[in-house]
Amino acid sequence: MAMNKAKELVSTNPVVVFSKTYCPFCVKVKELLNQLGAKYTAVELDTEKDGSEIQSALHEWTGQRTVPNVFIGGNHIGGCDKTTGMHQEGKLVPLLADAGAVASATASA
Repeated sequence: MAMNKAKELVSTNPVVVFSKTYCPFCVKVKELLNQLGAKYTAVELDTEKDGSEIQSALHEWTGQRTVPNVFIGGNHIGGCDKTTGMHQEGKLVPLLADAGAVASATASA
């Protein structure tokens, strides 16, 4: 059930951040996405009734137990280090644009 919920969320939203409200790494990723103007869905596992089941399902699905667990365009990106690293390499915004989560830089030019 939790696996279906997680996969449904990932397949119907351009960006999903599986998060916990008190996690500083989750806050960092959400702040980065906010700064970039990205539309994303945050699933706060510590406030969801089935949050621990979803976290276990994500671990089974992706091999990653920790949060944040970030998906863009249906693809698993990883956690905070991976997401911020992609941004530093200039790869995050194009990925977000491809997923329709941010306006593409060329569209406004």
